[in-house]
Amino acid sequence: MATIFTKIAKGEIPSYKVAENENFYAFLDINPLAKGHTLVIPKNTEDDYIFNLDDKTYEGLWAFAKQVASAIKSAIPCKRVGVAVLGLEVPHTHIHLVPLQSEGDLDFRKEKLSLSQEEFVSIASSINGAFNTAK
Repeated sequence: MATIFTKIAKGEIPSYKVAENENFYAFLDINPLAKGHTLVIPKNTEDDYIFNLDDKTYEGLWAFAKQVASAIKSAIPCKRVGVAVLGLEVPHTHIHLVPLQSEGDLDFRKEKLSLSQEEFVSIASSINGAFNTAK
């Protein structure tokens, strides 16, 4: 059975896409820690543990995440883009990229932001524009 992230990458479930190539997909987290909080996933595997990925997919995922993080930093005012790989919430490998002002911004126990659809669309568009400009 396909995971929710596989369905998102296939366009079966709507998302706020920020970047995509033939192997990877990046979209805004709908329960973000910060504006621009993005999830990066492999499209061709549903393994839920990042260290189970084959080397090519693992290395490609991190290279793609690096490109997306650069686009986030260009589009969203922040000091850094933090990285977290938890893998417990959805059974599909995913990397969290979170714009940071301080270390406390990467605390998953804190209250999530509530953004309007218009805010999500604007943020996704800004990051996507930065991603496509950097190519």
